[in-house]
Amino acid sequence: MSVVWVQPEESLPLAQSANEYGLVAAGLDLSPQRLYDAYREGLFPWYNSGDPVLWWSTDPRMVLYTHKLHLSRSLQKKIRQIQRAEHTENAVIQVSCNLAFRAVIEACASSRAETGGTWISEDIINVYHAMHQQGFAHSIETWVDGELAGGLYGMNIGGVFFGESMFAYKTDASKISLVYLVDILQRAGLPIIDCQQETAHLASLGAEPIARAQFIEQLYLLRDQPQRQWPTGYLRYGQTRLGNATSL
Repeated sequence: MSVVWVQPEESLPLAQSANEYGLVAAGLDLSPQRLYDAYREGLFPWYNSGDPVLWWSTDPRMVLYTHKLHLSRSLQKKIRQIQRAEHTENAVIQVSCNLAFRAVIEACASSRAETGGTWISEDIINVYHAMHQQGFAHSIETWVDGELAGGLYGMNIGGVFFGESMFAYKTDASKISLVYLVDILQRAGLPIIDCQQETAHLASLGAEPIARAQFIEQLYLLRDQPQRQWPTGYLRYGQTRLGNATSL
């Protein structure tokens, strides 16, 4: 299987050039600019630590349209309970945005390693943290009794959120983070979360596989929307608004 090798000064190939496995290219450059450019073209990095950086664009592509999020009755009930107690002295569960980005991505790496390996290497952690500092990568955290109990992280470029990974130390903690993320995105007019690869867990939450060509078409329509300014702090369900920010 031949692989296109890209030098740091070269542009990545288009997603449509992926081979039958979804692999587009390989290289050694994992800079913030490279990552930004890759996401704008529908590519994402996925490789083992110590190997060259592999750039992928899967077909089909797993996506979650925010209006199709599926919640069990028990989770709906839990969200209502959290909402009623938010920011009160009696709040056992609180949800925040961007308060603990590095802790979230490190927890995702640890959680994946415990279940059989992780692609979230130190290099991955560092480059996404750099993107977080530039306002493109964001985390949602769920806290139980003041302790980090679950969360997720991903990238926002234009009108698309690219979900990367989630973890949970407590039951439903990652799902709670996802519910709050969807609420933020819906209110900001961001209709789609890229979930990359198909899993039964994502499907149970309402995500669905679509053809890569369909995903790329939607991405191209959404990627040039004004960049959003995300909050840092505790969230209130149904009240979070995103402002405008400048592009990279």
